[in-house]
Amino acid sequence: MKARMSRVTKAEQYLLDKIRRGNTEAWSEFVDRYRGRLVSFARAKLAQSADAEDAVQETFISFIKSLPVYRGECGLETYLFSLLRRKIIDSYRRHQATHTCLIQDTYDTQGQERPSDPFADLAGPVQTASWYVRADEQYERQKVALMDALSELVDGFKDSLNFRDLQVIELLFYCQLPNKNVAKILGLREKAIALIKHRSLKQIRERIERARLPIAPSSEEFENLLTDTWRLQRFSCPKRSTIGAFLLGTLDDEWRQYIDFHLNTLGCTFCIANLEDLRAENAKSQSKQLRARIMESTAGFLKKSP
Repeated sequence: MKARMSRVTKAEQYLLDKIRRGNTEAWSEFVDRYRGRLVSFARAKLAQSADAEDAVQETFISFIKSLPVYRGECGLETYLFSLLRRKIIDSYRRHQATHTCLIQDTYDTQGQERPSDPFADLAGPVQTASWYVRADEQYERQKVALMDALSELVDGFKDSLNFRDLQVIELLFYCQLPNKNVAKILGLREKAIALIKHRSLKQIRERIERARLPIAPSSEEFENLLTDTWRLQRFSCPKRSTIGAFLLGTLDDEWRQYIDFHLNTLGCTFCIANLEDLRAENAKSQSKQLRARIMESTAGFLKKSP
């Protein structure tokens, strides 16, 4: 499979090109497109609505400033969420917060110790926009090979509707939960979890080895790199249109059950933010439709002025 250096669609690239040329209408369209889901995400993390709105505003400022170095190695939504997470961390630190709501908080970890720095996991692998422009050819090749290997693995599960294994590796690689916790959440035997993990890691390593690239020699380093890459690219996160279909109840049973798991068991805060934004959009649309029906059905009863 050919390496995919960019995850930005042609439509998004067209919009970005217009923004880079200083087109204010394009920038307004861009802000309108992503503002709702970013606000939903920020409000779920920050107690004060004003803080959430400030974080989103600062995110768009950071984006426009970093646009000259953004090369599209991850999708626009993912990049914006990465920037927003950093703003939320800054807000927590300003208010001396003692707890952050991570994706792993959805689970009962049976008393496992949290990291000494509560912001460490939330920060993710991206520290600054310069991450996207590291001039290290070997590093770039390794990163692309791993991205392609994970994408190939996830796409294979989705294409074959093997959502059980996909759920397992999401919990293992994305959330970094131990085998016993994954077994408990999914109602499977721990040996079955270990087998799926072994099989998946083998496929990923073989995919990378075909590219003849050395990468993370130790098992722990390799799995940490998998998690960092997954959190950046969000390989298993469904498309916004798929979340919309879930909201409308038009998905097949297999997909509906998986999306329900991803949202309500995995607790993916990014996709939940998209879901809440879509709900708000639907509510506005329904309100407009109702208004139109009311106006149409009552217009004939209006008395003309004498």
